[in-house]
Amino acid sequence: MHAMDSSKSLCHLHFVFIPLMAPGHLLPMVDMAKLFARRNVTVSIVTTPLNSIQFRDTIDREIQSGSPIQILHVPFPNAESGIPEGCESADTLPSVDLFENFFVALRLLHQPLEELLENLTPMPSCIIADKHVMCVADIAKKLNVPRITFDGTSCFTHLCNRNLHEAFPDEDKFLVPGLPHRVELRKCQLPPEFLKTNTKIDTYRKEVRVVAEKTHMVVVNSFEELEAEYVKEYQRVTGRKVWCVGPVSLSNKDELDKAQRGMRNSNDLSQILKWLDSWPPSSVIYVCLGSLNRATPKQLIEIGLGLEATKRPFIWVLRGAYGREELEEWLLEEGFEERVKGRGLLIKGWAPQVLILSHSAIGAFLTHCGWNSTLEGICAGVPLITFPLFAEQFYNERVVVQVVETGVSLGAEAVVHLGEEEGKSYVQVKRESVRDSIEKVMGEGEEKEKMRERARRYAEMGRKAIEEGGSSYHNISLLIEDIIMHVQG
Repeated sequence: MHAMDSSKSLCHLHFVFIPLMAPGHLLPMVDMAKLFARRNVTVSIVTTPLNSIQFRDTIDREIQSGSPIQILHVPFPNAESGIPEGCESADTLPSVDLFENFFVALRLLHQPLEELLENLTPMPSCIIADKHVMCVADIAKKLNVPRITFDGTSCFTHLCNRNLHEAFPDEDKFLVPGLPHRVELRKCQLPPEFLKTNTKIDTYRKEVRVVAEKTHMVVVNSFEELEAEYVKEYQRVTGRKVWCVGPVSLSNKDELDKAQRGMRNSNDLSQILKWLDSWPPSSVIYVCLGSLNRATPKQLIEIGLGLEATKRPFIWVLRGAYGREELEEWLLEEGFEERVKGRGLLIKGWAPQVLILSHSAIGAFLTHCGWNSTLEGICAGVPLITFPLFAEQFYNERVVVQVVETGVSLGAEAVVHLGEEEGKSYVQVKRESVRDSIEKVMGEGEEKEKMRERARRYAEMGRKAIEEGGSSYHNISLLIEDIIMHVQG
């Protein structure tokens, strides 16, 4: 049984969570919904039927343990948006061209969502929605229900974006204005919202930003100890209420929760764990570049050769992303898999990341710096080797390398924007850089030990933040109290 808020029954409150249909957005919101339901607030997660398959089992277990939580479905508008049946999330789109259709689908959710929310009992006390599901702003206004925005990034990112929109630099290389730390970036490393293009995708992004700017309340998957100065400064310059309630992945306490988090297809878990058990503590490199992996096949080959050159054991997750055939051909024809057999475990498809990272054999995490992966790496207490690819990932690299100093950069120079993968077959990071960066965090040496110690310390802070008495636990209480005031008001 989960620890509930026994002080007062809050079941009359009804929190509705509406995630974006993409793993990096969906999974943290499901984790967050679980944390709220464990505080005796009635919780509904609204998504489409195929998206709910990934987390149905874990929600069923929450219900069995007494949590007042449920999943509600809205149909995904496949036919109307021109997206093939069977695809209901960003990572399952068969081609990059369909992203425009995906944004059409998000707009088409307006009516079914409104009908569902209007007829809910009890009425929603508040709606926590991903900022990309823009129609929620109108629906919440119509129903007179408070809307809280979830963005899926850090306060560091929020602050960087806001400050750069206020004062965009002329130079190619610049210091981000108004930050507590001295952070240098280049224009080619900025998120796509700073691109001056007029595609339909960019138009949608601009609209998302305009709607998000009208938000007064924001919930963030982070914890205050990680980026305290950025939380304060972001609140100060925007006048928004900002609640850090993470790291939400730590809501998955037992092995089964960790194993099934976002599971699409079951790789043999026992085999992965058995393999990890065969290695000494902190000796294995874990490599995963995210569910929307945009590294080109040529780049992935360099990563593979760099891993081989370390002579160290590694797990390499090869998502079924862009360029898969070319990569698989190389793995086979060049005999890579055969050469690294024994010390290199290749996982093709989905991998239980939270479970793998929590294993004592993992000594470093080579990551694309998506915010979820960055936080999961920090919570695992291992040094990170950073290879940002797109979106706000260069910001996240700066958090790791400059703010908390628990990782090293692979040296990527520029963002790979959506749809540009085809034309850019170049390699950003050579195999030698991969090998050398890994050596900077693995093995002996005082500097490496200091980095590992910092990594362990932040993991401990993250664990304490979501436990009773911790900063994120307290923030959930404050947010719930805020909604009670609104309901009573």
